[in-house]
Amino acid sequence: MTLWGLMILCGLVTFFIRYSFIAAEGRFQPADWFRRLLPFVPIAALTALAVPELLLVGGSVQIVNPRLWAGMTAILVAALWRNTLLTIGCGFAAFWLLQRLI
Repeated sequence: MTLWGLMILCGLVTFFIRYSFIAAEGRFQPADWFRRLLPFVPIAALTALAVPELLLVGGSVQIVNPRLWAGMTAILVAALWRNTLLTIGCGFAAFWLLQRLI
């Protein structure tokens, strides 16, 4: 299969998966326990993407890791001030400083 064929196939699969939810609107009612858990999906997905990037260096967990401590700094700033630009700025500043020190 060519690269273009694979891209078209992936696009069609994605389209039909998303379309199935639109087509089933009003005909399908998920269980209450399922609907209660849906708000947690975005934070779980974001955590699954971010945590390995912060913890792993070369495939192993390292505590002396500038990314980990800069990420923790950003989490603390976000929790205290709830300001996106301040969080990004402090995270990058902490990462830059820790790269120079470690």
